[in-house]
Amino acid sequence: MERARNVAVLVYEKVDGLDFVGPFDVFATASNWGKDFRVYTVSEKVQPLNTISGFTIYPKYSFDDCPPPDILIVPGGIGSRTEMYNESLTTWINNTASTAELVLSVCTGALLLAKANLLDGLSIITNRRAIDLLRQAAPSNSRIVEDLRYVDNGKIIMSAGVTAGIDASLYVVSKLLGIERAVDTASKLEYEWKK
Repeated sequence: MERARNVAVLVYEKVDGLDFVGPFDVFATASNWGKDFRVYTVSEKVQPLNTISGFTIYPKYSFDDCPPPDILIVPGGIGSRTEMYNESLTTWINNTASTAELVLSVCTGALLLAKANLLDGLSIITNRRAIDLLRQAAPSNSRIVEDLRYVDNGKIIMSAGVTAGIDASLYVVSKLLGIERAVDTASKLEYEWKK
């Protein structure tokens, strides 16, 4: 790919900070100073949002002006339990996924993918404390995986809880740019990648 891939990191009220910041930093660090990835946040509206840990974030783009994502990251957090019923958000996820190269859910971001009708027939995973919620939201022909950090369904990649999103992001970097780039990125972050 000649241009940098657009990596859109979805944020919303009561998103988990590490769910979105971990993957954001992985792709930013792996980007080769912006040559390979252009990472940004996007939300339904450009307005201050509060994470579950209490810090406020301000998304770069809204759904209306977001550059088309090549990679969409859908993080979790307690807010996902409300946002899964936000039809504007789940419709945007579905529409964006149809043109994106890859979609990565982190933790209970899986609930948003379920409500966006993206999990039909897939192997799926979320935070181990939210498995029952995912079981209720997911299609009956999906298969819940409980013993992995992440699962690759091709276009849809899903991770377990919180820090597993960092592992899954490093996996995506290795898938797109090679294992050496992923190992170097983990080293720069001083992170022990759990493959």
